[in-house]
Amino acid sequence: MKAHSKNMTKQEESGIYGLMAEFDDPSAVVAAARRTYEAGYRRINAYSPYPIEELSAAIGYHKDLVSMTVFAFGILGALGGFALQYWTSAIDYPLNVGGRPLLSLPSFIPIIFECTVLLASFGAFIGMLAMNRLPQPYHPVFNLPSFSRASHDRFFLCVKADDPNYSEVETRAFLQGLGAKEVSDVES
Repeated sequence: MKAHSKNMTKQEESGIYGLMAEFDDPSAVVAAARRTYEAGYRRINAYSPYPIEELSAAIGYHKDLVSMTVFAFGILGALGGFALQYWTSAIDYPLNVGGRPLLSLPSFIPIIFECTVLLASFGAFIGMLAMNRLPQPYHPVFNLPSFSRASHDRFFLCVKADDPNYSEVETRAFLQGLGAKEVSDVES
């Protein structure tokens, strides 16, 4: 049992996911997110009822690997489409029809294009699910009763307990100083 407790994080030991600050308007949550990031907090999330372009930049979220996933799957689709056609027409069942070469690249282009689009769309779907960690039927912020308003008219900023700068007392005071309507504990 002791070996397991050594591997537990501070967040898992305390049962606290973090602190959630509630705001009434989008400009307040964006300003609070900027100040939180400038204060050195890096493990922060923001929630709003609609997309706010400045909010992701304010919390320092810049990684988007979906485009690279789409590109990689598209390349695999193109190579797979070419390999399939080359194998079938030049190696497995070669037919010389009307003097056409066995490697007839112009006739391969439509299938290569279709395989590229097909696998790239699969890559977009799989990449989006993986980057958003979906499906995720449970998240600790759902334990907070006021979080149900996040899809209606409230804006939330959460500082996670596993942030290196996190201290429950200091972080709570910091979030309250940002003009939050309410600061609540989020239990994991």
